[in-house]
Amino acid sequence: MSLIGKEIQSFQSKAYSPQNGEFIDMTDEDLKGQWNIVCFYPADFSFVCPTELEDLQEQYANLKELGVEVYSVSTDSHFVHKAWHDHSEAINKIEYTMIGDPAQTISNNFEVLDDQGFAQRGTFLIDPDGVVQAAEINADGIGRDASTLVGKVKAAQYVRNNPGEVCPAKWEEGSETLKPSLDLVGKI
Repeated sequence: MSLIGKEIQSFQSKAYSPQNGEFIDMTDEDLKGQWNIVCFYPADFSFVCPTELEDLQEQYANLKELGVEVYSVSTDSHFVHKAWHDHSEAINKIEYTMIGDPAQTISNNFEVLDDQGFAQRGTFLIDPDGVVQAAEINADGIGRDASTLVGKVKAAQYVRNNPGEVCPAKWEEGSETLKPSLDLVGKI
């Protein structure tokens, strides 16, 4: 069953905030009132994960300009996130909040928990109402490209702000959209 169009479920957890170097409390309510990208990954101190999180950091400023906050989540604790941030050259660059999910609640809520207790590579775009607008889940060996998130965010924001219009494949900001109607059926 898809999470698209569904409100995120309740959670409470601890996180490491690299911006202020502190541990913070996080709940589902922190993901409401703004756009969010939540990026799940299997484990700290691993192989593909640091490349993905570093790539996400490279898009962080672009996403922030669009009013999007970014969060990474694994089933590691907030303590392990800080240790990884302190000891990895790639992870030390991260400015976004790293949420710990050792109780596996968040990973389970987003349906990315595997049978070994790790989060799969899931990426979720959540609107200001706390509703999932886009989701992508990759197998462990397939790293994600964070540059694709900017276009997805722009399309989701456009559709939210322009009811009755939809964005076709490869839509870019400023290009034509579609207005689904009886007159359009069979003409694309």
